Amino acid sequence: MSALTNARNYKFSWNLLGDLQLGRPNMGPQTRIEIYRLMQFTFRDVVERRYGTEAADEIFREAGKLAGGEFYRNVIGPVRNSEEFFRKVQDALKDLGVGLLRVEQADFDAGHFVLTVSEDLDCSGLPELDHEVCVYDEGFIAALLEQYSGRKFTVKEIDCWATGGRTCRFDARAVN
Repeated sequence: MSALTNARNYKFSWNLLGDLQLGRPNMGPQTRIEIYRLMQFTFRDVVERRYGTEAADEIFREAGKLAGGEFYRNVIGPVRNSEEFFRKVQDALKDLGVGLLRVEQADFDAGHFVLTVSEDLDCSGLPELDHEVCVYDEGFIAALLEQYSGRKFTVKEIDCWATGGRTCRFDARAVN
């Protein structure tokens, strides 16, 4: 590959979030969910048309993993124990308007968790569809668990607002 094809303009760094006090002194850090979803679903549409649904899912899941790892390093960690980990994640997601996290099942030894996110930023209030939409969240949650535990996780959404669940439920399992 040539140097040109390896060049990247947007390698992620927490600094890309910017200085919101400087850049938005009047508007601040808030925006409407419709604008976030407009960006998310139009981006998803373009990626899916160009590369297909399966590839789009993988791209969104991978982006979620990148975001979840960065979120853990910059917002959550380090933590002393699982109670502090889940409390900090719950507080941060609520404070940032992402959703309300609840731990339904937690078995650290087996590496199995069932988590719900109510009022999820990505899908709560969407019309019913024939598929779950929170693949980004799958990657985000997997990365949070991986950063905390040091183990790899696969996460699958098993209930979604968009499929009639009225909460998003995720099954997280450590990879042996």
